[in-house]
Amino acid sequence: QVQLVESGGGLVQPGGSLRLSCAASGFTLDYYALAWFRQAPGKEREGVSCITNTNDRIYYADSVKGRFTISRDNAKNTVYLQMNSLKPEDTAAYYCARKWGTGCSLSPDDMAYWGKGTLVTVSA
Repeated sequence: QVQLVESGGGLVQPGGSLRLSCAASGFTLDYYALAWFRQAPGKEREGVSCITNTNDRIYYADSVKGRFTISRDNAKNTVYLQMNSLKPEDTAAYYCARKWGTGCSLSPDDMAYWGKGTLVTVSA
């Protein structure tokens, strides 16, 4: 079955960096876009970034543009989210997700599969 497993979260000081990983299994990653979402306490889940299966299109939320970079290694069935210049407002649980079909979306309602998330805390 489809599985998405996030890792790499933790506690980091403001201005620091983290790299999140999403290991995919149960499907051929080459054929699908993958997206990162986050959900802070008391807030709705929001789309952070998405990368198409061929790397030809990448999308970012305005709040992370210029600081976060999404990438993928289909040979390793893994998608990454490099997060630099982290701010306290980036504190959230981060999830990777996949749609039923191909193509990118940053809408949680479009996602069919979700990982269990990894917690990122940005605090001094």
